[in-house]
Amino acid sequence: MAMTTAQTALRDRVLELIADGGTVREVSMFGGRSVMLDEKMIVSALKDGGLLVRVDADRHEELLARPGAAQAEMGAGRDMGPGWIEVAADAIADGDQLAEWIGVAMEHRRRTR
Repeated sequence: MAMTTAQTALRDRVLELIADGGTVREVSMFGGRSVMLDEKMIVSALKDGGLLVRVDADRHEELLARPGAAQAEMGAGRDMGPGWIEVAADAIADGDQLAEWIGVAMEHRRRTR
């Protein structure tokens, strides 16, 4: 799968933020370029520059209230359930905004070890 420019840029930004976090691997899945950390998916860079984020299901509703956050779907009308949030590209354009979402994903990863 060929990556879009927005997707490649986002993937590079994500990799920079987790550089010292563990063993990193990339996998094409969920319609994006997923970043695995120690064999657990934390996020996926989507074609439009948005981000699919794996989060704690118990924080799902709270996190959905953040700007640009939406329930992730696997195709039209097929929601991925609690723990999967899609964040719009414009809501993570700022480095601090992206770092916050990566932090949320890393927190989930630590809790599911």
